[in-house]
Amino acid sequence: MEIEECRMRLLDEIVRKETTMMVHITECEGMVLGKDVVAEMMVPPFPKSAMDGYAVRAEDIAGASKDNPVVLKVSGELLAGDYKEIPYEKNTAVRVMTGSFVPEGFDAVIRQEDTDYGEDNVQICASLKAFSNYCRMGEDIQTGDVVIKENTRLSSVHVGLLASLGVEWVCVRQPAKIAIISTGTEVMEVGKSLLPGKIYNSIAYMLAADIKREGLKVVRMETCVDDEELLLEKIRLAVETADFVITTGAVSVGKKDIIPTVLETAGARVLFRRANIQPGTPTLASVLNEKVILSLSGNPYAAVANFELYFWDAIAKMMGNSSYQAKCETAVLDCEYSKVNKARRLIRAFCRDGKVTIPSPVHASSVIHNLTECNCFIDLEAGREVKMGDMVNVRYFKGS
Repeated sequence: MEIEECRMRLLDEIVRKETTMMVHITECEGMVLGKDVVAEMMVPPFPKSAMDGYAVRAEDIAGASKDNPVVLKVSGELLAGDYKEIPYEKNTAVRVMTGSFVPEGFDAVIRQEDTDYGEDNVQICASLKAFSNYCRMGEDIQTGDVVIKENTRLSSVHVGLLASLGVEWVCVRQPAKIAIISTGTEVMEVGKSLLPGKIYNSIAYMLAADIKREGLKVVRMETCVDDEELLLEKIRLAVETADFVITTGAVSVGKKDIIPTVLETAGARVLFRRANIQPGTPTLASVLNEKVILSLSGNPYAAVANFELYFWDAIAKMMGNSSYQAKCETAVLDCEYSKVNKARRLIRAFCRDGKVTIPSPVHASSVIHNLTECNCFIDLEAGREVKMGDMVNVRYFKGS
């Protein structure tokens, strides 16, 4: 089965999360907005100066120049944060600083470099139009404006907008909760002394880091020895507590590949198994109690590549926001690749400025160190012979 059909079968089972929650503004970046943010105030809430200088009435300094300066009386001074109504009188000015309040009647700010910096009286050596260097009240945001629309993925800029409106608590869509179960008697958790014949659980840590980076929640992350009853218990608990379950390992056809049997015992419905892709051919997706379980290979690169293929599209649908999807494009192959693969293949690579290269000659599914040199994989069709200069399909790793 081609991965496109596999992906559609998986997506058909994903239900969009509608539950919302309130989070503090300091915690909302990366989350999906649960309802429109409507401005309850103007930004800025008062007319203010855009630079250090003097607030003036533009018509009072018409024609001013270095050779023909205009002298105005300085009727007061306002620093940023000060508030004082200083009545406008013809041919007067107010000394102001960047961000300070501009009193009513003054409609422009002459920069201090175009003056003699006078304290009681100031010589103005340039003219300007009304509202120059002047930020009008509500110039940025008007009361009643929809500042951020529902379902927007919140960025640092959005956080700044919220702060400018004085919003402290934000309504967001509850982040998807993910459970990760790594199988294998040989797998050990980081922090324990490595025993003979054992390996550390690198896959779960990589996947969890990807998931957390995107503002999602990892609610369970555990290992399980090759025991069907114990694994069955862990899968049932994961389905109860998570929106999406990922398992790694025990999914192929070896003696201890118990995932298919355990899922069948649990009553899971298979969506697909054994996609036409390398690495990760044995990848299995199923549904148990209306929750999708994505069962990945125990080989690190195979697990990561197939996680990228299926997980982010599923989360985009679940969270109702396309920004979770990975970027795909075509690029020019900027290196030699002489191998002709019998199956469709995901080749780790690095792409920039429309050109993609393959940094390492090592492509084994168990190797991950060279992923630090990569930001994507080339999705190469089965049986295709390519040469330098050919166009190939590229799928970026999410977050790269």
